[in-house]
Amino acid sequence: MNNEYPRLTVRQLCSVIKMFDSSVDDYLYLYDLDNDYYYMSVHATEKFPLERNEFNNVIEEHRKICYPEDFSMLEQELKGIISGKNNGHNLQYRWIDKELNPVWINCRGVVCKLKDSSRVLIGCINQIGAKQKADNVSGLLGQTSLEKYIQISSKIFKSGFVLRLGLDDFREINERYGIEYGDKVLKDTAECISGCLKGEQQLYRVVSDEFIIVDYLATGIDEAKSVYHSIRHAIDRYVESIQYEVMFTVSGGILDLSTLEEKTYKNIMRYSEYALNKSKKNGKNQYYVFNYEDYNQILMIKQLTQSLRKSVADNFKGYELYYQPLVDVVTGNVCGAEALLRYKSEDGNILPPNIFIPILEETGLVVPVGKWIINEAIKKCKEIQAVIPEFHININVSYIQVIKSNLVKDVTTAIEKYNINPSSIIIEMTESGFLESNKRYMKIWSALKERGVGLALDDFGTGYSNLRCLSDLKPAYIKIDRSFTLKALNREYEYRLLNHIVEMSHSLGLHVCVEGIETEGELTKAKQTEPDYIQGFLFGKPCSRAEFTQKFFTKQAG
Repeated sequence: MNNEYPRLTVRQLCSVIKMFDSSVDDYLYLYDLDNDYYYMSVHATEKFPLERNEFNNVIEEHRKICYPEDFSMLEQELKGIISGKNNGHNLQYRWIDKELNPVWINCRGVVCKLKDSSRVLIGCINQIGAKQKADNVSGLLGQTSLEKYIQISSKIFKSGFVLRLGLDDFREINERYGIEYGDKVLKDTAECISGCLKGEQQLYRVVSDEFIIVDYLATGIDEAKSVYHSIRHAIDRYVESIQYEVMFTVSGGILDLSTLEEKTYKNIMRYSEYALNKSKKNGKNQYYVFNYEDYNQILMIKQLTQSLRKSVADNFKGYELYYQPLVDVVTGNVCGAEALLRYKSEDGNILPPNIFIPILEETGLVVPVGKWIINEAIKKCKEIQAVIPEFHININVSYIQVIKSNLVKDVTTAIEKYNINPSSIIIEMTESGFLESNKRYMKIWSALKERGVGLALDDFGTGYSNLRCLSDLKPAYIKIDRSFTLKALNREYEYRLLNHIVEMSHSLGLHVCVEGIETEGELTKAKQTEPDYIQGFLFGKPCSRAEFTQKFFTKQAG
């Protein structure tokens, strides 16, 4: 460790911080990493909900003042410093002030070794944009100046563009080469950007590794696109000039000011941040032009995410299982059902699965919801078996559910709870998930099969490695995807393939279910291939629990 202060102790450094408190606006701090002790400028307690300016249990104490959405990032950063992985700290995130408002701060520091061999993180915290008009690293004006410029200019000009730039993976440069070198890269990048601009184009450095260019005189966004490409090429040349010592790219978010309904500073910052994040999500090293349709879609998704999360907390209110019948080809009777998840929004509308299921998977909510599905589906199966003893239930599982939950435990617990024969339960999986996590799937499916649970390979005929899946997983049966079924029923080549698939499956001891049958003609032709089960709208669309029971089993029981 290069930063060593053999003559100083923790207490002496705390005294130094106390001495400077009255002469600085920033918040100085010391974090004793080995003793989990934190000391900072006493005037921080005037703005933030800190009982004292010194405390132990540092990470958990920061939870009280850190903006909830930023805490995991801060926690990861601090744990990396404590473990010795990182010797420096440079993080921009939000604290909560005494008025419960989020406040952006920049926290910087270096790890030092003291007289008693203690490791301490020493640094300073400042409120971003609250103090400096100019940024000391890049030499550019900052957010305070940007806000004033927008407030004045937006009253005069009605067109132009805003281009928000963000360096891709810049944090890795700081972590690998240190903050000092990272600052040099930021300064050099600012010079690259400045060299691509015309006189009327204003450049500002905003959050961390982000820059904003404003041009109120531009006639359209084509000029913004041209500026972006010039900057990207300039950065490419810079990376080449330092012999690829560090490699990074730049993403851009573009606003067409003539299309903005309200050209306030708040809106410009919000929309440009969204546009930049969108360009990064699209693959980085490219630009994205803001449009309201995409933005409103994101807002809708955020609102829906909150509703989905709230529903889980409220005993899964709004979630409901629908059931689609599986028909035995020989008897023509309903012998099983596929359980399908639906969600009723607060306005009473039933949302299609392709809308909310990706959100459940992305947020991890699919884990508790998936467990609830398993329990409800098995409960329904047990109820129907009082009428039709051989009835079975098919339950779809998500790839995320497989890798993040204890699927085997969830299934076996529900089986024991309802005292049901495990062979009545069929777990459906898609080939794509298996290909992404082969070993984990193999372990789980082996455990389920050992307990007597059946396995169905769904969407068969849509992938490229079905035979491998059959070999590795040895499912109880396969389900022919609707898209392949349609081809097979209308084209001779695919129909012959379907015949061969059924024959091959039967020779391996597998059952076959043909999905997507909607007409009597399709049924007749599908039957000729001699599958075991049929599924499709001809027999019934997915319906509620009560409707399913009334429609199929009241009459069948009689």
